[in-house]
Amino acid sequence: MSALSERPAAPVVGTAVPHESAALHVTGTALYTDDLVGRTKDVLHAWPVQARSAHARVTALRTGPALRVPGVVRVLTAADVPGVNDAGVKHDEPLFPDEVMFYGHAVCWVLGETLEAARLGAAAVEVDLAPLPSLVSLQDAIAAESFQGGQPTVERGDVETGLAASAHVFSGEIEFAGQEHFYLETHCALAHVDEGGTVFVQSSTQHPSETQEIVAHVLGLSNSQVTVQCLRMGGGFGGKEMQPHGLAAIAALGATLTGRPVRLRLNRTQDITMTGKRHGFHARWRVGFDEAGCLQALDATLTSDGGWSLDLSEPVLARALCHIDNAYWIPDVRVNGRIARTNKTSQTAFRGFGGPQGMLVIEDVLGRCAPLLGQDAATLRRRNFYSAGQTTPYGQPVRHPERLALAWQQVLDSSDFAARTQRIAAANAASPHAKRGLAITPVKFGISFNFTAFNQGGALVHVYKDGSVLINHGGTEMGQGLHTKMLQVAATGLGVPLHRVRLAPTRTDKVPNTSATAASSGADLNGGAIKNACDQIRGRLAQVAAERLGVAAADVRFADGQVRSIAFAGESVAWDDVVQLAYFQRVQLWAAGYYRTEGLHWDSAAMRGEPFKYFAYGVAAAEVEVDGFTGAYRLRRVDIVHDVGDTLSPLVDIGQIEGGFVQGAGWLTLEDLRWDEGDGATRGRLATSSASTYKLPSFSEMPEVFNVTLLADATEEGAVYGSKAVGEPPLMLAFSVREALRQAAAAFGPAGTSVDLASPATPEAVFWAVERARRDEGAHVGEGAPGLPPDQPDAGAPAVRPHSEHASDVLTQT
Repeated sequence: MSALSERPAAPVVGTAVPHESAALHVTGTALYTDDLVGRTKDVLHAWPVQARSAHARVTALRTGPALRVPGVVRVLTAADVPGVNDAGVKHDEPLFPDEVMFYGHAVCWVLGETLEAARLGAAAVEVDLAPLPSLVSLQDAIAAESFQGGQPTVERGDVETGLAASAHVFSGEIEFAGQEHFYLETHCALAHVDEGGTVFVQSSTQHPSETQEIVAHVLGLSNSQVTVQCLRMGGGFGGKEMQPHGLAAIAALGATLTGRPVRLRLNRTQDITMTGKRHGFHARWRVGFDEAGCLQALDATLTSDGGWSLDLSEPVLARALCHIDNAYWIPDVRVNGRIARTNKTSQTAFRGFGGPQGMLVIEDVLGRCAPLLGQDAATLRRRNFYSAGQTTPYGQPVRHPERLALAWQQVLDSSDFAARTQRIAAANAASPHAKRGLAITPVKFGISFNFTAFNQGGALVHVYKDGSVLINHGGTEMGQGLHTKMLQVAATGLGVPLHRVRLAPTRTDKVPNTSATAASSGADLNGGAIKNACDQIRGRLAQVAAERLGVAAADVRFADGQVRSIAFAGESVAWDDVVQLAYFQRVQLWAAGYYRTEGLHWDSAAMRGEPFKYFAYGVAAAEVEVDGFTGAYRLRRVDIVHDVGDTLSPLVDIGQIEGGFVQGAGWLTLEDLRWDEGDGATRGRLATSSASTYKLPSFSEMPEVFNVTLLADATEEGAVYGSKAVGEPPLMLAFSVREALRQAAAAFGPAGTSVDLASPATPEAVFWAVERARRDEGAHVGEGAPGLPPDQPDAGAPAVRPHSEHASDVLTQT
């Protein structure tokens, strides 16, 4: 085992400790960016002037009326930018646009002595707009061939030959929605300038180094003249990876021009209407199976809704293409990708980063095709699992596929899957108006950034003369428990009790050039860097302790605040005493740590290589009950077995699995983004812009029985202390809920009914799926819908498919 993966005796990692800020969270004493405003003197407040058009040219901008509002100090416009008027890394996101690209686009910002003064000033700004044609729906953009960015293809084998040789060929399409991040803390930045002209920005950002870069180029400064700090975030989920940069730049620009601190915090409506979301997708596919139900070929085109600018749409699409296989071996594959440009918010990273969208396609294919193949969906899925020696469509070997099979069997056993399936079938036969469904689905998710250069991390570890330890690393804390794990890694690496280690906030003047806390890689990268720093310090202290103990340095061990030799009855020395000795011997007691993920290579043009360090595996079984009258449903039970390697912090990991699963269930079953697609004055307006119109998972949507187990004996060689990432993979476990809803809806029809289920599968969408299943039943007996003459259309079906019904009703067999 490598030194990176090996654990010492009695490690602090792997012990169940609470989140490092748990007490602060529940007592309300945890500080977030906006809490610092009350501690800062003479703060100005920023408010956006949002244009009410989906697409228009700004022909005039009159700020004079705003300046006459009491308390308004300044209006920021493009003319005030000393550097580059752009907030994106692709240079396609003007900070102060002269062309409105979506409804709610901010064209300028007002600074006021109070938030109310800034709001009234923004309302007084006069903006003249010349309307331009707009594309709001993804389908409209596809029809207009409105695309942006690259159009990659992942390909292996000969798809046409594979389809021609298949015993069964099906084709279909699906369109599924995006998702609002709805983090508890909205976007926020607080900026001031010190006496030397250095700009200091407190920002709720997942990527402080990139926020630093954007602020610097907007202000025309070098990166070293800007410092960005992130105390903690009240949630991020990917929505604070790119989106905070421009907002921080506005605050920094205001502070630079006025000489006063500037606070910018979006309210909930502004945050939802101005910032990006998970990408919605449309997919069209053809798939081939042999007589046994083994996948033979897949031909698909995935189109993402990128919104008005690229943001992270290209890497999101790349990950979607790389995850369309999920856990399944497909010999011949061709998957084309493209990014639609629409007049919506610029869609961005969201937990899973395209992986869920790609995986949803193949899970939908299997769920819809299983009945047509005469097979149970669980059997069809298991039959197509990867096995040892096989590679993904982009050429990466699938290591440890046996772990997925083990987790699958463990869920089948622990959930009593076979017996419950029989009981549900009997219950459904006796219940005409309520049906249950039980489904099991796998997850195989690649861990690392697709962009290889991002797979590096840094850390700074200080040991003070009294033996206390302070660590600083490049990762950010958004509630996911990264800081908790890093404290445990440092305590393990130095062999000290956890309470001796403290962690400082993430800031760019301590650890530079950091990668975003994203791609589930925070613990891998920063943990590796912290361990590297601790190894350096421990190596120096071992030399000091060796002299004191009279043994070789290689025979010195550090554990629980004591330093001793490997001899059974050897003398021990307190950690604090060894540190004191080292100081007086002028031994360096701090270290800068660094880590880079080895073994990665990726050709983004050819879409081939090994972009991931490893795959995280998981399996979930979900049981639902559907009301046939309304489509409403209950999530009765969920059983999960998930692979986190050797856990760094079991309470944190289990919490991430539970939270990820529930967030995934929200995306797939509840959260329905609606834009106004009419031709009126509000075209392009996001109609679901608050908690009253956008439904989030709540306690009532939690499973009544929720069993989560970590896969045992799953050490990951080459990762910090044998652990695996846990942030994103659990979200895809929620596919089991969607597939259970599909089975419950199918139970309202005859055996073999294939259900086309919308995503999100809201109660409305489930109701129409149930109605289609019932009509299928009628068709089997030569009748129309129940209660209607055979030749009369179903009066309960809409003349126009509701917008929430994102899935297509196209499924053909050839």
